[in-house]
Amino acid sequence: MQYSQQVIDRFKNPKNAGGLRGANGIGKVGNAKCGDIMKMYLLIDENEVVKDARFKTFGCCAAIASTDVACDLVKGKSVEEALKVTNKQVLAILGEMPANKIHCSVLAEESIHSAVEDYYKKKEKESKKAVKAD
Repeated sequence: MQYSQQVIDRFKNPKNAGGLRGANGIGKVGNAKCGDIMKMYLLIDENEVVKDARFKTFGCCAAIASTDVACDLVKGKSVEEALKVTNKQVLAILGEMPANKIHCSVLAEESIHSAVEDYYKKKEKESKKAVKAD
């Protein structure tokens, strides 16, 4: 099996590649077996809506394409909705890829969860600081 045209296009021209200034949720996941490492940057507003999402991925074309799609899927969604994004949704958009590359879509899903977890940790820390200041 080979990659779909969508995977190839996303790999060659990712829309969401790069860091994100002001990101308040940053998640990093990786798979030691294949060497793919994904870093997801989320900018979440005061209403807990994902205003922007970007990524840096070290890995194969399936890893880069999967993370790029995951960014598109969370933009404009509430944090709760973003957490419901699945690797199956990523695969539905990307189409065909070799079975041994499906894990890349799972890593993309996990990168969202990791970034949201980081957001909540930072928010909790800020909340504790505010309570101490009072």
